[in-house]
Amino acid sequence: MIELYYWPTPNGHKVTIFLEEAELDYEIKPINIGAGDQFKPEFLRISPNNRMPAIVDKNPADGGESISVFESGAILLYLAEKTGKFIPASLRDRKTVTEWLFWQVGGLGPMAGQNHHFVQYAPEKIPYAINRYVQETNRLYGVLDRQLEQHEYIAGDYSIADMACYPWIVPYERQQQRLEDFPHLKRWFESIRSHPAVSRAYEKGKANMGQPTITEESKKILFGQTAANIKNFSGTQS
Repeated sequence: MIELYYWPTPNGHKVTIFLEEAELDYEIKPINIGAGDQFKPEFLRISPNNRMPAIVDKNPADGGESISVFESGAILLYLAEKTGKFIPASLRDRKTVTEWLFWQVGGLGPMAGQNHHFVQYAPEKIPYAINRYVQETNRLYGVLDRQLEQHEYIAGDYSIADMACYPWIVPYERQQQRLEDFPHLKRWFESIRSHPAVSRAYEKGKANMGQPTITEESKKILFGQTAANIKNFSGTQS
């Protein structure tokens, strides 16, 4: 059994997609990031960066005590290695999958995330910041489109690289992108979207949490935290 500490964000969806595709037993433990659940001491014990998702594997492969894993890319890699699914066995193919997994974790996710912040949530519109991140998101879409011109899926066969990237393309309109400008990416996107497991993963989010909303109060919790803020907030939650 996998305990999944989750909220329906792109990084959360990465993990539910894997769990659904691999048909693993799991239980969702909602972490309402707008209410500050990510700062509770019991969550910080398994996710010291106060970010979801995180998992607790109650039945690890070595037969020992439960294992907790934080960071969505690390979770995907852990689950792929545990199950032997959606990651190649060969050295060279595995290398390619991990390259693109890290590309998403280090590039597509952070840049699209800043895009979301300055376009949707920043208290003032800063044209330089908006243009910077919209254009960088556009560049990254182009990188992915070139890769998919040569491959059905990002790293050849369907893998954790696809599961990592797909949820960050879902909000393409919010990112001020047009899929029509990236025909190979569009073909891939529609293929992934048609997977029954992907549909189930997104429905799980709606069923458990509904549609997350961002309020002025939740913005104060989500954005602009410092070490002192986090310490004080977690102290009030214990």
